[in-house]
Amino acid sequence: MRCRFAADAWVAATAGDDDAWLVALTSIHWREAWKYGERAFRYCQHDLGHAIAAVAIAADLVGREVRLLPDWGSADIARLTGIDRDQDYVEAEREEPGGLLVVSRKSMVESPPVALIERARLLDAVAAGEWSGRANQLSEDHVQWTFIDEVAEATRNRGVSASSVTSSPALPAQPARHGPRYPAALVLQRRSAVALDGRTSIDADQFFAMLQRVMPAASAPFAALWWEARIHLLLFVHRVSGVDPGAYMLVRASSALEPLRAACRRSFAWEPAHPSLPLFTLSLGDCRAIAQRVSCDQAIAGDGCFSLGMIADFDASLGQYGAAFYRHLFWESGVVGQVLYLEAEAAGTRATGIGCFYDDPVHDLLGLEGHAFQSLYHFTVGMPIEDTRLSTEPGYSWG
Repeated sequence: MRCRFAADAWVAATAGDDDAWLVALTSIHWREAWKYGERAFRYCQHDLGHAIAAVAIAADLVGREVRLLPDWGSADIARLTGIDRDQDYVEAEREEPGGLLVVSRKSMVESPPVALIERARLLDAVAAGEWSGRANQLSEDHVQWTFIDEVAEATRNRGVSASSVTSSPALPAQPARHGPRYPAALVLQRRSAVALDGRTSIDADQFFAMLQRVMPAASAPFAALWWEARIHLLLFVHRVSGVDPGAYMLVRASSALEPLRAACRRSFAWEPAHPSLPLFTLSLGDCRAIAQRVSCDQAIAGDGCFSLGMIADFDASLGQYGAAFYRHLFWESGVVGQVLYLEAEAAGTRATGIGCFYDDPVHDLLGLEGHAFQSLYHFTVGMPIEDTRLSTEPGYSWG
């Protein structure tokens, strides 16, 4: 326990919703920077996106809904969690505030995500609360990556006003279903692939089902996000039975189709590749070598059934919501990645995120100029080669 505060303040802040609770997500940049240097900032944001999806999917398993609260700025989250308390971080690495999630049984899909929790009353309560605990130091002999601090400062969230977010984004209705999308056993078995066999194929139905699942939906985990989809998928298809090898684009928001098409090189075909998915053929041919090349020459990008780069609607997003939305674009890419992980497991394959990639060569490949669209994350799906050095131990007793 970090802070004990008055119970009546919580009741008042949640308007009597005694089943609501909050999950605050923070990062410690050093946990990535010790190994990855400047890339640590974006890796932390990827991880936050995966965590948002994991919380939303876990909540779905027990009949609850999750929403990100856009009106809580970085300073608010720091105050709420006590990570702004200098006395608790003597010689320890500081935490960077990320996002705040509300979990509830009440349906929040049709409700504005702002004002679900009364911020001022709750912050006053924790400020007057009884705090305990000190942070431990992770390691000594730090390298100071000042660039990370500069980016973190430039992208801290000051809170999104209610006038900017008046209702949930328009999401397609989902067919009636019983129980959660992903069973607990599938969630618990999810692992990241270390290497892929470079031989196994999946069939077209499996491939298209995966793509359908990463489309925005009024269900977990995408309902946790308060903005319309800004991430689109540049797909490199290698081994999908019934789908020609080549480069494809999955456009996850209809409003982005024409701007994205106009921004890409004119030689692309943009032929519809599926009767109901917004999937378009760009160019056919063996693209294993180029997929591997733009993913920092990692073989895993060419050895799978398919790999992809996540292309963000960049300038327009920052223009609408400000510099803080830079982080949100990575969060959305992490949510998409978490769904790909689970869909790969369900299909009997495995996936892995690829955080190291050459973004400028990806832009050159597409013919992108300026910052209208930017590559933010890569992923690959295929048949894993099991690493016999790794072992799996029993999970928590309640699992």
